[in-house]
Amino acid sequence: MLQSIRDRSRSWGAKIIIGAVVATMALFGVESLVGLFGGGGDEIAKVNGEPVTRQQLELEVQRAIRSGQVPPEQERALRNQMLDQLITDRLLTQYAEEGGLHLSEEQLDQLIVSLPEFQDQEGRFSSELFRNRLASAGYTPLSFREELRVDMKRQQLQQGLAFSDFTLPSEQERLGELQRQTRSFRHHALTAADLEDDLEVTEEAMQRYYEANAEDYQRPEQVRLEYVVIDRQQLADEVEVEEEALRELWQERSHDVDRRISHIMLTFDGERSREEAVAELEAARERLADGEAFADLAAELSEDTVSAEQGGDLGVISRGFFGEAFEDAAFALDEGEVSDIVETDNGLHLLQATALEREPFEQVRDDLRREVAMSRVSGEFNERVQRLIDESFAADDLRSVADDIGLELHESDWVSRDGADGVLSEPGVMAEAFSADVLEEGYNSEVIELDEDRRLVLRVADHRETAVLELDEVRDRVRASVEARLRREALIELAAERVEQLRAGEAPEIEWQRAENVSREAADGLPQAVLQAAFRLPAPEGEEPVFGHAVAGDRVVLIALDRVEPGEVDGEVENFVARMAERLRAQAAIQGLLDDLRDKADIERL
Repeated sequence: MLQSIRDRSRSWGAKIIIGAVVATMALFGVESLVGLFGGGGDEIAKVNGEPVTRQQLELEVQRAIRSGQVPPEQERALRNQMLDQLITDRLLTQYAEEGGLHLSEEQLDQLIVSLPEFQDQEGRFSSELFRNRLASAGYTPLSFREELRVDMKRQQLQQGLAFSDFTLPSEQERLGELQRQTRSFRHHALTAADLEDDLEVTEEAMQRYYEANAEDYQRPEQVRLEYVVIDRQQLADEVEVEEEALRELWQERSHDVDRRISHIMLTFDGERSREEAVAELEAARERLADGEAFADLAAELSEDTVSAEQGGDLGVISRGFFGEAFEDAAFALDEGEVSDIVETDNGLHLLQATALEREPFEQVRDDLRREVAMSRVSGEFNERVQRLIDESFAADDLRSVADDIGLELHESDWVSRDGADGVLSEPGVMAEAFSADVLEEGYNSEVIELDEDRRLVLRVADHRETAVLELDEVRDRVRASVEARLRREALIELAAERVEQLRAGEAPEIEWQRAENVSREAADGLPQAVLQAAFRLPAPEGEEPVFGHAVAGDRVVLIALDRVEPGEVDGEVENFVARMAERLRAQAAIQGLLDDLRDKADIERL
């Protein structure tokens, strides 16, 4: 975790401008930034006599949390990691300075002008932007340059170590050969059924295991909570909604849905007058009232010959494609209804809605009921939430608040930061439960917005710190662990015996499974431990296989290596392997230096 934090946030540009400035301002105010790295604040450690301050540690911790890479509940564990990192940085800085690593003023100037934080939109360094950004953060150019100088010295040191190591061509060639190698082998998993003797778990063995692994049986810090919830949906479930109201809403929602429309169209100002066209359509309406089909009349009367052949059908229409008068009439119709006479630029029309693109009422009835009920309780919901805000803030308990507002007071069992369920497991709830105001000061929490329909307030009823559970409380778990360990040890011993028997040709018949031409990358579903063990075995000489075994979790697997093939040359893969080897060498060199510096340093944690 710590390395990923450093990889993402420790470049000197982001670190100094974005990380240090923003986090320090948020934590300590603008005035704290001047001389931030000069050693002010309470000392929490000394590295060869040089102090590490609490202020520096808080800055690093808060920067990691604000970056989103570390949850706030891991803050305590993070502090120790960050303090270790600050000590490491101080050791590297001291070593670099003792070694005479140096950056000239000209080099610092070049670094500063290349920082994107100080460049304008055209990518050029802006002295005004430089001054304004430092000044707005309370940072002086001198303190900025000094931190940049120290950070670059550490980078010089680490890069120098990394580049000082190298891989010989013969080593690269050998790495490539090993990487592309494939192996064919057989494998067989031994099980508890292969053991002749029953496993005996003694009280003494359980006690020894429990004492050696006490950290595995810790009870986390826990609280018991009282809490109340205002749930708009629960209020809505208690509301009676009339069937008529549901039908009205369904009809209202249907007003603008797409619909299938048929029409009968007559033109005028040609062979007929407008009055004659109106009279003909009125007569058509009378015939419809007498029971004639709209489609038959459209085929007989409509002058829109294309749609007339389809019984007047225009298909499914949406708003925005026909004229306003036409659409207003069409979208006012319910299924099966016929409009009054509608006039458009094309002529006069009778319209019929033959189908509406809507879900049947019974299918959406429950959703409509929920919507109407939710709407009716919105006022009560908002009123209760406001009362909860006001009363929970002032109250010394939560029961009186629940009684006054008419809410059920819930009580939880013991729960930890990450061990709650139900509504308590929702985002933000346990963080609030373990906040300083609620846990340490004993206040009711602020109103927590679970979602748009639910609000929650909680209070800590009881609290207990992290503790190691007694053996009797975890006896079953300890017994299972001891049994698993004894079983694994017995299987490893049996595997060693079987390997010797196989080498001597005396082993009983074994039901092998085969793995053909397996590469280091293509596991073919095999456990990684089995694959690694197969590639560690020496290559067979002649036709005789080489035997070994692997421990994969609780399983112990016999391996018979039959064949080793050189594989196909892949330049890209071999280059990648060579780069990885150099990187690992560089990391080992840096880690070796750090280990040596720590061994020789006078490090005092205060």
